[in-house]
Amino acid sequence: MRRKQTHIFIKIGVIFALLCTLFPLNVRSAASEETGEPIKIGANYELSGSAASYGQQMLEGLELAVAQVNHAGGLLGGRPIKIISYDNKSDITESASVAQRLVSQGVVGVVGPALTGTTQAQLPILEQAGIPSVSPSATDDAMPFDKNGNVLKYFFRVCFSNSYQGQIGARFVANELGAKRAVVLTDQAADYSQGLVDAFSEEFQQLGGEIVFDTAFQSGDTDYSAILTSLFGIDYDVIYLPAYYNEAGLFIKQARELGITQPIVGTDGYSSPVLLELTGPAAANDIYYTDHFSPESDDPAIQSFLSDYQIRFDKPAGTWQALGYDAARLIFDAIERAGSDDPAKITEALAATTDFRGVTGTFAIDANHNPVKPAIMIELQQGTIHSAKFVK
Repeated sequence: MRRKQTHIFIKIGVIFALLCTLFPLNVRSAASEETGEPIKIGANYELSGSAASYGQQMLEGLELAVAQVNHAGGLLGGRPIKIISYDNKSDITESASVAQRLVSQGVVGVVGPALTGTTQAQLPILEQAGIPSVSPSATDDAMPFDKNGNVLKYFFRVCFSNSYQGQIGARFVANELGAKRAVVLTDQAADYSQGLVDAFSEEFQQLGGEIVFDTAFQSGDTDYSAILTSLFGIDYDVIYLPAYYNEAGLFIKQARELGITQPIVGTDGYSSPVLLELTGPAAANDIYYTDHFSPESDDPAIQSFLSDYQIRFDKPAGTWQALGYDAARLIFDAIERAGSDDPAKITEALAATTDFRGVTGTFAIDANHNPVKPAIMIELQQGTIHSAKFVK
């Protein structure tokens, strides 16, 4: 990184740190008024439909980040950030339409969507327009590449990939839980689940583990009794279930009601209050899942983020708000380091990121436009977070 870029990066880091500790985020002071033409940031999120819980939380993370920057006087010497936001309705076709509208309105960068499918629908439009995007949560391994295997120039993300997450889960199961025999369940309707199962199974077996039973279910299933009863009589140590919170919550509840006590290990799709609403506290016992963020951290920056979010939205923040916040702040940081709102220069600055201090970790952006950072393993006991630790 050039010296000028380093000074700018330090400057914006100090601004964010001061904001988190000195200013209430729901109040504007006369001293912090912005001047100049607004810098438009697009938001393509699932605000309704099946993934609305994710998209709404990520949009709130963006809104918090924008409130902080604008309260401090904006970017590039006083220009405010303006959010241009549309609901993609958790629909692939609608996501592409939203991307086209954002381009037509002159955004210089886009955050979102939340899901792999809706993100893929947006990518060709933004690539053609030369507009950078940062995904908070599209974890598919193939996401950063075109059909020829070339890295997409304008796509970046702040979340780790499925294969990395699956490998981390396998290492935790083998090394921390001491499991030798695993049951693996796959959502056959979700590429997300299939990719995670493949990565987990390969790594677990390389570590000396054995997959003793594997079967499939489908997104939207509500009755898992047939799968669960088939587990009786099988000798196994752990269940690996990469799924979203709706299916995972119901599966966990039904498993515990049938007396199945083995640890259940999952992925970032578990990270939602809805999971515990579905399981109930008593059933959410010996549950582990890989995640990007832990509210239990004693890092002052994370605690300030949690406090600021609570003040602004009157509810606690979690993983998806944190990822949405980091995706937004990464773009803002790139704008400052670029010294410009030119999308091409912002893209160059994003690719040159070497030491971004986010609330989901401090990371660099690698050659494939992925963040280089560890994962966190969350442990639930009796419906509450019992521990959270980094795993590599």
